[in-house]
Amino acid sequence: MRKSELSSAIKTARDIMRKDAGLSTDVDRIPQLSWILFLKCFDDLEQRRMLLQGKYRDVIEAPYRWRDWAADEDRGRTGDELLDFVNSDLFPHLRGLVGSEENDQRDVIAAIFRETYNRMLSGYLLRDVVNLVNRINFNVSDDIHTLSHLYESMLREMRDAAGTNGEFYTPRPVVRFMVERVAPRIGETVYDPAAGTCGFLVEAYEYLRKQQRTIEDWETLQTRTLYGTEKKPMPYLLGMMNLLLHGVEYPNLVRDNTLARPLHEITDRQRYDVILTNPPFGGEEEAGVQANFPEGTRTSETALLFLQFIMRSLRRSKGDRPGGRCAMVLPNGPLFATGVAARIKEDLLKDFNLHTVVRLPNGVFAPYTSIPTNLLFFQRDGPTKEIWYYELPLPEGRKNYTKTKPLRDAEFDACRALWDERPVTEHSWLVPVEQVIESDYNLDVKNPSSQEALVHRPPKELIQSILEKEQRVLALVAEIQEALEGME
Repeated sequence: MRKSELSSAIKTARDIMRKDAGLSTDVDRIPQLSWILFLKCFDDLEQRRMLLQGKYRDVIEAPYRWRDWAADEDRGRTGDELLDFVNSDLFPHLRGLVGSEENDQRDVIAAIFRETYNRMLSGYLLRDVVNLVNRINFNVSDDIHTLSHLYESMLREMRDAAGTNGEFYTPRPVVRFMVERVAPRIGETVYDPAAGTCGFLVEAYEYLRKQQRTIEDWETLQTRTLYGTEKKPMPYLLGMMNLLLHGVEYPNLVRDNTLARPLHEITDRQRYDVILTNPPFGGEEEAGVQANFPEGTRTSETALLFLQFIMRSLRRSKGDRPGGRCAMVLPNGPLFATGVAARIKEDLLKDFNLHTVVRLPNGVFAPYTSIPTNLLFFQRDGPTKEIWYYELPLPEGRKNYTKTKPLRDAEFDACRALWDERPVTEHSWLVPVEQVIESDYNLDVKNPSSQEALVHRPPKELIQSILEKEQRVLALVAEIQEALEGME
């Protein structure tokens, strides 16, 4: 199927779903299309495994395989008969699948469909959508590549339609930059504890795929490299679909609340070489979840809870092997917050090397939030000695980013060029860790070259600066007065 045909098929499917009374917005339609795509994609995958492996037991068995109930476009079920089969037979069967071994895909599918529902009310319209999806060949790499891009575009649209109730969509230039800077290698484990629709894991997979040289590399990348946890059912389904479309045949994606595990229970086997994430911020966790954290660092702020979880989940250094490394998105609030936040940042600087903070300009996360955000890069081989800050400038003539004029990959090029040498420039500066400690672990350090820096200096510094200026003024007045008296 040519790119234009595939794009047209997806557009037509979405237009058909607009006619169904059970689907109101893209927030309804895209998850609906996702589970249909998932079942067709998974059936193609199973048939490919059968050809390659010979003796192979289907994860989804007859009569619940796509080829059994959906593939016959002319004589297959339709209307009320199709709705009854999907709602009363297919979904209950998929939810009831039970694996016989660890990481069994039956458990994965059961978890996906446990909280996925068919929301279409017309079995005839559902049949039309099924027929369109049936024409996509998920064993043709060009089709999958094209569809993966179309799917990413649909996910963006769904986030926009969801408004403030949706998850924050991390712009792909930000994700790609973060993946490049931590530079994962085949043989390392990569984890996202707030996976969402798996944008970080997809980009990490694309980055690692270029390193494949052998069958062993492929098996390692497919089964023992990418890991994620997602709390909500809808992003979990969308994330699974996203990974499958990009070629990850065995997604290690878990449906769970990452923060529900007590920190002291995390063992070396549950630690990772690389963590890439944009955890939810601005939210609050209940008291039961907060109890999983040390008493002195308990907080309801999700961003600070995730930061502690990440710190505990990075692999320790051992011998010549360095500790795990992380790139994460963090809003400004935790950077300057005191109290519990300061104690968490003290642990971060003491046990980890927080080597880089990239300060993002306004509008990067438009239209989801206007909260200023940062990219933190740290490794578990502390303590921190100095932090290199880089302030990403807005393009000339722009006041902020918008939905129609978003951030582009090329705008990170200047930061990439300075990354290794870490010089002091108009947009970058070095801060010794002693300065951060003296300011009660305030990491919200403004660019000293900017006019904004004075406004945001800590109160103690402002008072000291004002006193010094007043003393200088008094000294000048005294000198002038002395000079005048000498002229009398």
